[in-house]
Amino acid sequence: MTYWTQNIIAGDSDISGRVSQCASSEGAAQSDQWTFDNRRVWASAPGWDAAWESALASHPDDPEYSPGADGAVITDGMILSQVQAMLNPSG
Repeated sequence: MTYWTQNIIAGDSDISGRVSQCASSEGAAQSDQWTFDNRRVWASAPGWDAAWESALASHPDDPEYSPGADGAVITDGMILSQVQAMLNPSG
């Protein structure tokens, strides 16, 4: 885990858009604001930083590559699981 990578994830517009869309589909009111307010929490979800770093390492010569837009890096299932846990902390 690296806090720097988690910080990068928290500020990435591609992953933020995906998290916000998920939160909206899960019933979060004002999902964009919820996503922004909680970005440090969801960005530190277990395994996200390692997946992000691995994706960047596998695309060293592509400055346009965005791990946040790549659904194979942080999958929709990973996002859904994290958002559900945050919206319904008691299960």
